Amino acid sequence: MKLSILVPVYNEERTVARLLDRVLEVDLPAEREVIVVDDASTDSTPEVLERYRDRVRLLRHPANRGKGAALRTALAEATGDYVIPQDADLEYEPADIARLLERAQRTGARIVYGSRRLQRDNRQYSAFTFYLGGILVTWIGNLLFRLRLTDEPTCYKLVDRALIRRMDLQCERFEFCAEVTAKAARMGVEIVEIPVLYRPRHMGEGKKIRAKDGWETIRTFFRYLRWNPRNTK
Repeated sequence: MKLSILVPVYNEERTVARLLDRVLEVDLPAEREVIVVDDASTDSTPEVLERYRDRVRLLRHPANRGKGAALRTALAEATGDYVIPQDADLEYEPADIARLLERAQRTGARIVYGSRRLQRDNRQYSAFTFYLGGILVTWIGNLLFRLRLTDEPTCYKLVDRALIRRMDLQCERFEFCAEVTAKAARMGVEIVEIPVLYRPRHMGEGKKIRAKDGWETIRTFFRYLRWNPRNTK
């Protein structure tokens, strides 16, 4: 068993070193590869990442394209049985990655999401509007695709690599989450959820998602509402 951890990075000089240290230290029940894509950072992030070149696969975009594009670049290089995105901030706890993979191995699940809503200790948020936005997009996704998720926009989406390659992802920004969820639902694949830790950062600490990304998530749901998986290889 091998896990590919995909790390999109843009201007995270304050957190990316600590994040990568934690990712590399996680006790996993599988071989790992860590693929980092620097999405044309303009701060000292590239210099920080160079220190990890011998421990991770380091790629770089010549121009900033967005989180989804960075993840697609990483996916094209991934060789693991499963893949999982890992944000370059410290909002999520990398140790939870092992728990998601263990659930997949034990049950044979092809998709496991890490839900912030299922963890009672996570009664905090960077802004109340973000909290409401997460609830709204989860509710809309559930309604449109007949799902029962508690946290659709979570970063932690562990997916069978063969499955996600069949999704033919087109995302460029934060709509990555919605596209994966919508296409998984259209493929009839069950999405399992387990609780994960979450320590949100505030806008002044570098949080990048904005209200427009919430609306793009909703548009993405509708864009793929009739997506036909039979048209993919």
